[in-house]
Amino acid sequence: MGHSSKGAVLKADNFKHYVDYFNTMEDENLKFAIPNDSAWVWMKSNIPLFECPQQNFEEIYYFRWWSARKHIIKTPQGYGITEFLVQRSYADKYNLISCAVGHHINEFRWVHDPKYIEQYAKIWYRGNEGKPMNKLYKFSSWTADALYNRYLVNKDEKFLLDMYPDMVTDYAVWEKDRQRKDGLFWQHDVKDGMEESLSGGRKVQNARPTINSYMYGNAMAISKMAAMKGDKEVEAKFKAKADVLQQLVETKLWNKKSEFFETFTEKDTLAQVREAIGFIPWYFNLPQKDKGFEKAWEQIKDEKGFSAPFGLTTAERRSPRFRTHGTGTCEWDGAIWPFATSQTLTAMANVLNNYDQSFVGKTDYFKQMELYVQSQYYRGRPYLGEYLDETTGYWLMGDKERSRYYNHSTFNDLMITGLVGLRPRANEKIEVNPLIPQEKWDWFCLDNVLYHGNIITVLWDKTGEKYGKGKGFRVFKNGKEIAASERLEKLISE
Repeated sequence: MGHSSKGAVLKADNFKHYVDYFNTMEDENLKFAIPNDSAWVWMKSNIPLFECPQQNFEEIYYFRWWSARKHIIKTPQGYGITEFLVQRSYADKYNLISCAVGHHINEFRWVHDPKYIEQYAKIWYRGNEGKPMNKLYKFSSWTADALYNRYLVNKDEKFLLDMYPDMVTDYAVWEKDRQRKDGLFWQHDVKDGMEESLSGGRKVQNARPTINSYMYGNAMAISKMAAMKGDKEVEAKFKAKADVLQQLVETKLWNKKSEFFETFTEKDTLAQVREAIGFIPWYFNLPQKDKGFEKAWEQIKDEKGFSAPFGLTTAERRSPRFRTHGTGTCEWDGAIWPFATSQTLTAMANVLNNYDQSFVGKTDYFKQMELYVQSQYYRGRPYLGEYLDETTGYWLMGDKERSRYYNHSTFNDLMITGLVGLRPRANEKIEVNPLIPQEKWDWFCLDNVLYHGNIITVLWDKTGEKYGKGKGFRVFKNGKEIAASERLEKLISE
């Protein structure tokens, strides 16, 4: 599996010390397909390498691959990826839960070996005697969008088109179960994995920005898959579905007064509270440009909005109901959830890449990535759990076994596509747009990225002395330089 011969700049073994430390950090509570003693061998042949002068960024990068690997399980039907290491009563067969499938696919698309995502997707859609698993529809999902994003990394058209009929069927199930007469989709907050929210409830049928954005993203992805297949009719049909949803989200979910996308309640009124889910439309580039929607992003800089000492809150801090639902039963009434942080930061990178606006910039993105890094520690050691207190950084389920290594978010995908800025695309141009402010780091390197069958290296070297490849910002394909600049700025190879 190793691709390290193709002009690598970084040496994998220089990062082995992280894994040696993680392995001794605490007891190995549960072992699955790849136990701790095999973790480094697995990582060495599967992951992109990353180096930078800010040690905590580097440490959490390797920690996240090390902990994601714990969730790979071997089932009688191939590999799966779990959310909790411990058994959960509400999980499906093999302890699988569908809530974070989109996150799992977006993170694992950078793993060199394709079999984990492929077998995992097939279990979900065909693992029940050829039919979808029983609990696939327990949670909203953006699987079609994630599978298309994964195709943009490895260009495996065969696998994508193999899954295409399942995605078309999947969409129809949601239309039947969750579409309102006006065309919007409704969902209970608990089935978005976001229970006890300020705008909803476990039994309330609200049209939420989540499911409507997900269905838009899925419709766009299915339309692109149909185009690849040469099915003009389905391509047009799903593009039309996406257009209708875009229109509905922009007109019915946008609160002109609060300048924010909000939940539209079952009583047909806006919820009148800003929640982090109002940023999700940008995860799929749904809002049209130049219509003023980007103003919503000012709220991530506002301490009365979503800006807190340990990251981005899930509800606006100015709300009188912020964090009023007690702690310890999974509340989305304000605390910080990595699930939401990774959605918001993916959306924010899209805003910085695809929209012309002045409300947020690279410094805001870097600040939130840095807080995300800092938040992933508990008692001085790297830690990943369910959710945390926004002012103390204390992990609210930190001592519960279920919370350890909670696989419910992305981080390394944000490092690759957001911070370093490799933007996956369907054609053969390589686009890199780093969201690292010019003066922040003197050097960094992302290496051994398997992309479109090639090994990509991205490096910044202010003086040229760190890597010996010359001063500035450079992109290599299989060891050959394909783009360069003196500044840390967007590069697109010819």
